[in-house]
Amino acid sequence: MSIRVLITDDHQIVLDSLSLLISTIPAMEVVGTLNDSRKVLGFLDTHEIDILVTDLSMPYLSGVALTLQVRQKFPNLKILMLTVSEDADNIRQAFQAGISGYVMKKANRAELERALTTVARGEKYFSEAVMKELLSPASLAATSNEEIPSEPIAVTARELEIIRLIAQELSTSEIAERLFISVGTVETHRHNILRKLGVKNAIGIIKYAVKNKLV
Repeated sequence: MSIRVLITDDHQIVLDSLSLLISTIPAMEVVGTLNDSRKVLGFLDTHEIDILVTDLSMPYLSGVALTLQVRQKFPNLKILMLTVSEDADNIRQAFQAGISGYVMKKANRAELERALTTVARGEKYFSEAVMKELLSPASLAATSNEEIPSEPIAVTARELEIIRLIAQELSTSEIAERLFISVGTVETHRHNILRKLGVKNAIGIIKYAVKNKLV
Protein backbone atom coordinates (compact mmCIF):
# COMPACT_ATOMS: atom_id res chain seq x y z
CA MET A 1 0.00 0.00 0.00
CA SER A 2 1.37 3.40 -1.01
CA ILE A 3 2.18 6.14 1.49
CA ARG A 4 0.27 9.20 0.29
CA VAL A 5 2.21 12.47 0.37
CA LEU A 6 1.13 16.11 0.06
CA ILE A 7 3.81 18.76 -0.52
CA THR A 8 3.45 22.48 0.16
CA ASP A 9 6.09 25.10 -0.65
CA ASP A 10 5.76 28.63 -2.01
CA HIS A 11 8.39 27.99 -4.73
CA GLN A 12 6.94 26.13 -7.70
CA ILE A 13 10.32 24.85 -8.88
CA VAL A 14 10.86 23.29 -5.43
CA LEU A 15 7.42 21.69 -5.59
CA ASP A 16 8.08 20.24 -9.03
CA SER A 17 11.52 18.92 -8.06
CA LEU A 18 10.32 17.40 -4.79
CA SER A 19 7.34 15.79 -6.48
CA LEU A 20 9.57 14.11 -9.05
CA LEU A 21 12.08 13.03 -6.40
CA ILE A 22 9.58 11.62 -3.91
CA SER A 23 7.77 9.80 -6.71
CA THR A 24 10.94 7.74 -7.29
CA ILE A 25 10.99 6.51 -3.67
CA PRO A 26 9.43 3.05 -3.28
CA ALA A 27 5.94 2.99 -1.73
CA MET A 28 5.63 6.80 -1.89
CA GLU A 29 2.84 8.43 -3.89
CA VAL A 30 2.63 12.21 -4.31
CA VAL A 31 -1.09 12.97 -4.18
CA GLY A 32 -0.78 16.73 -4.54
CA THR A 33 1.42 19.83 -4.49
CA LEU A 34 0.34 23.25 -3.21
CA ASN A 35 2.19 26.57 -3.48
CA ASP A 36 -0.25 28.29 -1.10
CA SER A 37 -0.24 27.08 2.51
CA ARG A 38 -3.77 28.41 3.02
CA LYS A 39 -5.10 25.66 0.74
CA VAL A 40 -3.69 22.75 2.75
CA LEU A 41 -6.59 22.24 5.16
CA GLY A 42 -9.12 22.25 2.32
CA PHE A 43 -7.05 19.68 0.43
CA LEU A 44 -6.83 17.47 3.50
CA ASP A 45 -10.62 17.63 3.87
CA THR A 46 -11.07 15.99 0.47
CA HIS A 47 -8.00 13.73 0.15
CA GLU A 48 -6.58 10.95 2.30
CA ILE A 49 -2.98 11.88 3.13
CA ASP A 50 -0.40 10.07 5.27
CA ILE A 51 2.44 12.62 5.27
CA LEU A 52 2.47 16.38 4.77
CA VAL A 53 5.84 17.75 3.62
CA THR A 54 6.01 21.49 4.31
CA ASP A 55 8.49 24.34 4.20
CA LEU A 56 9.10 26.47 7.30
CA SER A 57 9.15 29.99 5.82
CA MET A 58 6.11 30.60 3.59
CA PRO A 59 3.75 33.52 2.93
CA TYR A 60 0.35 33.57 4.66
CA LEU A 61 0.93 30.54 6.94
CA SER A 62 4.40 29.59 8.10
CA GLY A 63 5.23 25.91 8.50
CA VAL A 64 4.78 26.22 12.27
CA ALA A 65 1.42 28.02 11.98
CA LEU A 66 0.27 25.48 9.42
CA THR A 67 1.33 22.59 11.66
CA LEU A 68 -0.66 24.01 14.58
CA GLN A 69 -3.78 24.27 12.40
CA VAL A 70 -3.34 20.80 10.90
CA ARG A 71 -2.75 19.22 14.31
CA GLN A 72 -6.11 20.51 15.59
CA LYS A 73 -8.06 18.94 12.74
CA PHE A 74 -5.88 15.99 11.70
CA PRO A 75 -3.99 14.88 14.84
CA ASN A 76 -2.73 11.62 13.28
CA LEU A 77 -1.23 13.15 10.14
CA LYS A 78 2.57 12.91 9.93
CA ILE A 79 4.28 16.23 9.17
CA LEU A 80 7.82 16.45 7.78
CA MET A 81 9.38 19.91 7.66
CA LEU A 82 11.82 20.40 4.79
CA THR A 83 13.59 23.74 5.04
CA VAL A 84 16.86 25.67 4.81
CA SER A 85 16.70 26.88 8.41
CA GLU A 86 19.17 25.35 10.87
CA ASP A 87 18.24 27.77 13.65
CA ALA A 88 17.73 25.92 16.96
CA ASP A 89 14.80 28.13 17.99
CA ASN A 90 12.99 27.39 14.72
CA ILE A 91 13.64 23.68 15.15
CA ARG A 92 12.31 23.67 18.72
CA GLN A 93 9.22 25.67 17.75
CA ALA A 94 8.50 23.26 14.90
CA PHE A 95 8.67 20.18 17.13
CA GLN A 96 6.65 21.88 19.85
CA ALA A 97 3.99 22.61 17.22
CA GLY A 98 3.81 18.89 16.47
CA ILE A 99 5.94 18.02 13.45
CA SER A 100 7.21 14.46 13.01
CA GLY A 101 10.55 15.23 11.41
CA TYR A 102 12.88 18.04 10.33
CA VAL A 103 15.17 17.83 7.30
CA MET A 104 17.37 20.34 5.52
CA LYS A 105 16.71 21.13 1.86
CA LYS A 106 20.37 20.36 1.20
CA ALA A 107 19.69 16.70 2.11
CA ASN A 108 20.23 14.07 -0.56
CA ARG A 109 17.68 11.57 -1.85
CA ALA A 110 18.80 8.86 0.58
CA GLU A 111 18.21 11.06 3.61
CA LEU A 112 14.85 12.26 2.33
CA GLU A 113 13.78 8.65 1.83
CA ARG A 114 15.00 7.77 5.33
CA ALA A 115 13.08 10.71 6.80
CA LEU A 116 9.85 9.85 4.99
CA THR A 117 9.95 6.16 5.89
CA THR A 118 10.83 6.97 9.51
CA VAL A 119 7.91 9.35 10.06
CA ALA A 120 5.60 6.98 8.16
CA ARG A 121 6.37 4.38 10.87
CA GLY A 122 5.24 6.86 13.50
CA GLU A 123 8.75 7.73 14.66
CA LYS A 124 10.49 11.10 14.90
CA TYR A 125 13.24 12.00 12.45
CA PHE A 126 16.07 14.43 13.16
CA SER A 127 18.64 15.01 10.43
CA GLU A 128 22.32 15.04 11.38
CA ALA A 129 22.44 18.81 10.82
CA VAL A 130 19.45 19.27 13.14
CA MET A 131 20.99 17.16 15.90
CA LYS A 132 24.28 19.05 15.58
CA GLU A 133 22.46 22.35 16.05
CA LEU A 134 20.29 21.15 18.94
CA LEU A 135 23.28 19.71 20.77
CA SER A 136 25.51 22.74 20.26
CA PRO A 137 26.69 24.45 23.48
CA ALA A 138 24.55 27.52 22.75
CA SER A 139 21.42 25.43 22.21
CA LEU A 140 22.00 23.34 25.32
CA ALA A 141 22.58 26.49 27.36
CA ALA A 142 19.24 27.85 26.16
CA THR A 143 17.44 24.91 27.76
CA SER A 144 16.60 25.52 31.41
CA ASN A 145 17.86 23.18 34.14
CA GLU A 146 14.26 22.60 35.15
CA GLU A 147 13.42 21.21 31.72
CA ILE A 148 16.39 18.85 31.47
CA PRO A 149 17.65 17.22 34.72
CA SER A 150 21.32 18.09 35.26
CA GLU A 151 21.96 15.15 37.59
CA PRO A 152 21.52 11.42 36.92
CA ILE A 153 18.20 10.06 38.15
CA ALA A 154 17.01 6.57 39.00
CA VAL A 155 16.71 4.68 35.73
CA THR A 156 17.10 0.94 35.25
CA ALA A 157 20.06 -0.61 33.46
CA ARG A 158 17.84 -1.35 30.46
CA GLU A 159 16.52 2.22 30.38
CA LEU A 160 20.08 3.50 30.49
CA GLU A 161 20.93 1.32 27.48
CA ILE A 162 17.96 2.73 25.59
CA ILE A 163 18.84 6.34 26.51
CA ARG A 164 22.30 5.80 25.04
CA LEU A 165 20.91 4.24 21.85
CA ILE A 166 18.38 7.06 21.40
CA ALA A 167 21.26 9.51 21.78
CA GLN A 168 23.02 7.64 18.97
CA GLU A 169 19.96 8.41 16.78
CA LEU A 170 18.77 4.79 16.52
CA SER A 171 15.11 4.33 15.65
CA THR A 172 12.73 2.29 17.79
CA SER A 173 13.00 -0.69 15.44
CA GLU A 174 16.81 -0.45 15.38
CA ILE A 175 16.93 -0.37 19.19
CA ALA A 176 14.63 -3.40 19.35
CA GLU A 177 16.90 -5.29 16.95
CA ARG A 178 20.06 -4.27 18.81
CA LEU A 179 18.69 -5.35 22.21
CA PHE A 180 16.75 -8.42 20.95
CA ILE A 181 13.46 -7.12 22.33
CA SER A 182 10.14 -6.19 20.72
CA VAL A 183 9.29 -2.75 19.34
CA GLY A 184 6.46 -2.58 21.88
CA THR A 185 8.89 -3.19 24.74
CA VAL A 186 11.13 -0.38 23.47
CA GLU A 187 8.14 1.97 23.31
CA THR A 188 7.21 1.07 26.90
CA HIS A 189 10.76 1.82 28.07
CA ARG A 190 10.78 5.07 26.07
CA HIS A 191 7.52 6.17 27.71
CA ASN A 192 8.93 5.39 31.17
CA ILE A 193 12.15 7.29 30.36
CA LEU A 194 10.22 10.37 29.23
CA ARG A 195 8.15 10.24 32.42
CA LYS A 196 11.16 9.83 34.72
CA LEU A 197 13.18 12.57 33.02
CA GLY A 198 10.21 14.90 32.79
CA VAL A 199 10.86 15.61 29.10
CA LYS A 200 8.53 15.50 26.10
CA ASN A 201 10.49 13.89 23.29
CA ALA A 202 13.74 12.37 22.05
CA ILE A 203 15.46 15.75 22.00
CA GLY A 204 15.01 15.99 25.78
CA ILE A 205 16.40 12.46 26.21
CA ILE A 206 19.43 13.30 24.06
CA LYS A 207 20.11 16.54 25.91
CA TYR A 208 19.91 14.64 29.22
CA ALA A 209 22.39 12.07 27.92
CA VAL A 210 24.80 14.77 26.80
CA LYS A 211 24.54 16.78 30.04
CA ASN A 212 25.24 13.68 32.11
CA LYS A 213 28.00 12.39 29.83
CA LEU A 214 26.14 9.20 28.93
CA VAL A 215 27.38 9.47 25.33
